[in-house]
Amino acid sequence: MSKLKLKGFLIACLLTGSQISFAQNIPSPKDHFGFSIGDDYQLANFTQTEAYFKKLAATSDRVKLVDIGKTEEDRTQYMLIVSSPENLKNLDRYKEISQKLAHAEGLTTAQAKALADEGKAVIWIDGGLHANETVGIHQLIETAWQLATKKDPETQKILKDVIILMTHANPDGQELISNWYMREKDPAKRTLSGVPRLYQKYIGHDNNRDFFMLNMKETQNIGRQLFVEWLPQIMYNHHQAGPAGTIVAGAPYRDPFNYVFDPVLMTSLDAVGAAMHNRLNAEDKPGYTQRNGSVFSTWYNGGLRTTTYFHNIIGLLTEIVGSPTPSEIPLVPARLLPNSDSPNPVTPQKWYFRQSIDYSVSLNYAVLNYAQRYKDELLFNIYLMGKNSIERGSKDSWTFSPKKLEAINLAYAKDQKAASGNNRAGMPVKYYDTVMKAPALKDARGYIISADQPDLTTSVRFLNALIKTGILVQKATADFSVGTKNYPKGSYIVKTDQAFRPHVLDMFEPQDHPNDFKYEGGAPIPPYDAAGWTLAYMMNVKFDRIMDNFNGPFERLNYGEVIKLNSGKVPSASGYTLNGSLNDSYYVVNDLLKAGVTVYRNLSDGSFYVPSSAKAKISIDQSAGKVGLTVHAAKTKPSSLQKITPSRIALWDTYGGSMSSGWVRWIMEQYHFNASVIYPEEIDKGNLKSKYDVIIFVGGAIPALQEGISVTNSGRSFGPKPEEVPEEYRNRLGRISQDKSIPKLKEFLDAGGDIVTIGSSTNLAYHLKLPVRNAMVEMTGNGEEKRLPAEKYYIPGSVLNVSFDTSQTANWGMEQHADVYFDNSPVFKIAPNAVSSGQIKPLAWFSTATPLRSGWAWGQAYLQDGVAAFEARSGKGKLVAFGPEITFRAQTHGTFKLLFNQLYNLNN
Repeated sequence: MSKLKLKGFLIACLLTGSQISFAQNIPSPKDHFGFSIGDDYQLANFTQTEAYFKKLAATSDRVKLVDIGKTEEDRTQYMLIVSSPENLKNLDRYKEISQKLAHAEGLTTAQAKALADEGKAVIWIDGGLHANETVGIHQLIETAWQLATKKDPETQKILKDVIILMTHANPDGQELISNWYMREKDPAKRTLSGVPRLYQKYIGHDNNRDFFMLNMKETQNIGRQLFVEWLPQIMYNHHQAGPAGTIVAGAPYRDPFNYVFDPVLMTSLDAVGAAMHNRLNAEDKPGYTQRNGSVFSTWYNGGLRTTTYFHNIIGLLTEIVGSPTPSEIPLVPARLLPNSDSPNPVTPQKWYFRQSIDYSVSLNYAVLNYAQRYKDELLFNIYLMGKNSIERGSKDSWTFSPKKLEAINLAYAKDQKAASGNNRAGMPVKYYDTVMKAPALKDARGYIISADQPDLTTSVRFLNALIKTGILVQKATADFSVGTKNYPKGSYIVKTDQAFRPHVLDMFEPQDHPNDFKYEGGAPIPPYDAAGWTLAYMMNVKFDRIMDNFNGPFERLNYGEVIKLNSGKVPSASGYTLNGSLNDSYYVVNDLLKAGVTVYRNLSDGSFYVPSSAKAKISIDQSAGKVGLTVHAAKTKPSSLQKITPSRIALWDTYGGSMSSGWVRWIMEQYHFNASVIYPEEIDKGNLKSKYDVIIFVGGAIPALQEGISVTNSGRSFGPKPEEVPEEYRNRLGRISQDKSIPKLKEFLDAGGDIVTIGSSTNLAYHLKLPVRNAMVEMTGNGEEKRLPAEKYYIPGSVLNVSFDTSQTANWGMEQHADVYFDNSPVFKIAPNAVSSGQIKPLAWFSTATPLRSGWAWGQAYLQDGVAAFEARSGKGKLVAFGPEITFRAQTHGTFKLLFNQLYNLNN
């Protein structure tokens, strides 16, 4: 052997030895945690996991640890980037390629193919979003360990061609849930049940419903990586649990899918789902079900998986069984017969945590293997879908929807009836043309949010939600005109000729959910989540839909760079006026009250009036400056003023935590309302008026009235036994009961307290024997009322339009017609004499037979003349009842004022 060859051989041996040494120094999960991932009765908490992630990054040249932001409880949220050492050295370039292809701007097909060939597939795998679904975070730990250490050919190929973003979705929740489970020394006593609070500080399970709004810090962190920084071609979101009698539910998913999607997205879902399903079958891992084998669809926007679809990202969800406590796969005979949804059924058996981990790792590898094999196709296809979106937004385009197809059928049926004939040859194309080529029915080319609109700060919050999800927004640098309308400098423009056009349309345009029934005349099939959610409607954003191409003095805002309004310094004046229709006015007013400044409400229009003082000027400058609110100098002092003071506010919650209550608590913190959380035990003790002026009950707090029951269980047994709960949480046990709690609430009202109820908690009106009744009923043959069946009336989460009595103080700042979020919500009929006597004041009602604005409203005509909200005198106090979800997931900014108006004391 020549000296040169010998030298090369020795260097190769040294390099190989160093790599082996490097891998041998990487601690296994058992080395670190003291148990293997998937061992029975064992869970890792976040403190331990954080330390392990740091060890992996420190000892493996395949792993980079990235801090993506803080959580709501101020922990660090991490993302592991896993790939070959060579790829990790060039992450900036591969991120740039991923961004360029996803945005699809200014690239020729040849350039896109070249970038796809050069780039690496970017694949997102997360875990732990729903922290009580413990497989999720533990499979992430195990997969990270395997990718960091395995040397088999498949792993080496994956590391060469794929960049894996392994993201911890909920550090706070893992710490809570794992510590709760592991608190028992005896493994046999360990349980995931009975956790005393939500596993995300405010919203618990709803942390998977926040991804077009990005309210929470964790979702903001994740959203930035998904939609601004990396834009992966595939994202995989792990969940639990699979349908009974199966092991795992996954892609592809059942209909309907959202009509704004590119068809390439849906067939890509089929392809990746087939790879996942096939790998399990090849590894003799039965029990995978898909499509109609589960309830999951691709209609909804707002979930971690589903929002990605509107960005041309292949979003994967699996729901798997499994727990650190061994469980059973039950016998479900209907699941045992093979079919196209479940070709390889699982038989009843004992099931262990490790089996779920192994399934999850196999599914991860199936996705990564697919990405490695079809790397250039994945990269090119996300460009192709973006390019298609840009082209559709650059010309006249029409999107199919059920209403448009219904219009075609109705037009044809009308002509057929007039002709008294029967065309068996098919429908003439003219019927298609009259709908799908009608200028008024084409898709918008863009939207303009004028700078002179009433609530600009809320509109900017809307725009920032778009920007944080990667949407391109433009701003006018000078006055301009489109058609016959003039717009001022500073107006915002969102065009549809961009890659994420599906998301733009989905945020501005109504969703048109199909009538989805098991069979004709049967019950409706519930959507997986909401049926309609048009954010511009729910936030009451005023915009113009522009149907033809338009341009102007527009500058592009940088992707991901949020808008910050500058309110400017408020001039010195004898007094200041804040518009009561603007949400951020309440933020400024609350800061003024906390500073000891006197504030009044103008009884004629609900605006706020603040007499001039040095303290007022300083507070206004600081608070208004933070939110960009314009505060006006008052020309004259209004003649009809009433001083306000902050109410002492109590917000109901329950053991284990209420998501609806958590959302309200978060909203109130954002707008600087002070509130105390109140639990049933405190309510049952009474004497509430000595501590509170107003109590808020969100949906789920007040049970339905049980007629003929004089004594009921007090609800103290609700939740675990007191001795099983740490002392600090025992006062949260119990629930609102008919025999103990309701009388105390009546005492509170009699003493002059106010109660605000939302959604199902408007049941309180029936407990108080107010002259109201359920409007959504029909008469039976024997003259009795019964609830309308779903076959006749069914409205899952959708946006409806209602009329408001704007003269009522409860409605200050509202318009005569406004959109509300409605989810089979309560609707009332009020006794006529109760209205004429002034005992009950209708606040909102359905004035038409067609109130649907976005979503699905089967039998909506039944709503006409039904009351959606009312205010009732009760003793010296009042009950305010809102049937619709006026604070829903902190998305419904257009109706926040309905709550805010109830949270001040008006003092004569």
